[in-house]
Amino acid sequence: MTTIWRDKYLLSDSDQPTTMEDFRPTETDHAALDPKTFTAIETEALFHAVDFATTDIGRLALYRSLARPEWDAEKLQQKQQALREIESNPHLYEALDTYIRKIAPGEKSLKYLLYGEFSGGLATDEPSSRTDKLEFGGYGYRQFQDGTQFVVDLVEKADDVTQPQSGYLQTLLDAIRGLGQSRIYELMKGPVYSSGGKFKTKREKPRLHLYSRFHPSLFKIMPAAIFFAAGYGMLFFFENFMPQFNASYIGYGILALTVPVFPIILLAMGVSDRDSIIYPLRRLFRESPELAKAIEALGLIDELLSFHRYGESIHGDKTLPAVLDEKQHRLLIHQARNPLLIKHIPDYVPNDIELDQSGRVLIITGPNSGGKTAYCKTIAQIQLLGQIGCYIPAKHGQLAPAEHIYYQVPDPGQLSAAMGRFGHELQRTREIFFNSTPRSLVVLDELSEGTTFEEKMTISEYILKGFHKLGASTLLVTHNHELCERLQSDGIGRYLQVEFLSQAPTHRLIPGISTVSHADRVASAIGFSQQDVEAHLEKQGEIS
Repeated sequence: MTTIWRDKYLLSDSDQPTTMEDFRPTETDHAALDPKTFTAIETEALFHAVDFATTDIGRLALYRSLARPEWDAEKLQQKQQALREIESNPHLYEALDTYIRKIAPGEKSLKYLLYGEFSGGLATDEPSSRTDKLEFGGYGYRQFQDGTQFVVDLVEKADDVTQPQSGYLQTLLDAIRGLGQSRIYELMKGPVYSSGGKFKTKREKPRLHLYSRFHPSLFKIMPAAIFFAAGYGMLFFFENFMPQFNASYIGYGILALTVPVFPIILLAMGVSDRDSIIYPLRRLFRESPELAKAIEALGLIDELLSFHRYGESIHGDKTLPAVLDEKQHRLLIHQARNPLLIKHIPDYVPNDIELDQSGRVLIITGPNSGGKTAYCKTIAQIQLLGQIGCYIPAKHGQLAPAEHIYYQVPDPGQLSAAMGRFGHELQRTREIFFNSTPRSLVVLDELSEGTTFEEKMTISEYILKGFHKLGASTLLVTHNHELCERLQSDGIGRYLQVEFLSQAPTHRLIPGISTVSHADRVASAIGFSQQDVEAHLEKQGEIS
């Protein structure tokens, strides 16, 4: 079975917890999605649509999957198998759901323990609201107790979960249960013995030892007993052996002095516990691969449950597309609907998606507001959902994971005197082309085409022929029907156009090339037709 673990765990081994920002693609660190595509296909909105997770770590796992989707077909097949088992086995779903809900309330306590800063003084249970950091009063005793108890519950309650059949779920539960066999777990469960910066578990502690047992509490029974016993001992000594010094006054005076001194000693012990025990121990916890895998497993189980709940929330058809292990990208979906728009448009018009060897270049024509961009985003979003092992709103389908997903849209905000809009957009297309492979999905929504007719034809033609030879699945949205006719004459591409009935778009895409812009219909719809202009001028003339 292929490993399901990633190079970067959800649990950070640094001083700061992992956040969603850590997984968002950047210009220098991205995988299947680059930053521009991440934004263009509305990945954040897609996350919120799919997010039915119970835990923060589950949401983080889901966000990472969308921001950095998996393209290993075998891993996706295993994930789908687990999701199908959850769907077909209500007892397993209920056991997993109960387990996650029991664990979830203590989740933040581990975060507070691993990444909190403890400033001393009177203890508080909630982080300070005056800073972005996780700052607490006290010395971390409460966070240590609650955080380690969360891990103990995580391991022990996993035994109550029904044993699954799918290898993916078995691996996740084994990772959680396996934590219970680790030294880190023994230290978290306690007791912990310390000496000179070294820590021993109860099993490791020598019979004759100088290790002292760590009690996660500011009040230490033994030191307190010794301290007050010493005070009373001095009082007894003066009263019985040195009566000439008015012993009772001296002894009681000494005893009285111990009362205000004792809290100072306790606070000093708290600082010592924090700096020499709690901070070093949590560093070991953060660096533990066993703990990281267990927390990762918790997040991935919750992610699967989120997929299941998302599937139940879809009105209409839903499916898990068959995942193909192929050397070229493929996406064949029957009656696909947009994952975001169906929430607001119940009667959203579905369309088929066919990107395979017979139609690897797809060119879409038609007027604005006809549904071309919605169709392109549907393709990218369905590819992304399928590529994280999730349900898609469609009747059925199949896909080969995309090594890269690129989506280019006009970017008027990126201008410079040297290049202008055309140069910037052409540079973006160049970047996409030189990084694409046969396993890539490329959407070019309104390709930048130059200014003169010949420029538009020449540049667009060699770009599309280049993607065709490259073998990437490529979509082009264009109003240039002459380009379509020229490429069609060379046997390149499949062609879809927006269907119109009664001079209105149906939002269905049908075979063919649109040669009518319907600009007059759009102008009339927004109140800016020739008749609107002439009527306005006539009215202004009357006013004058």
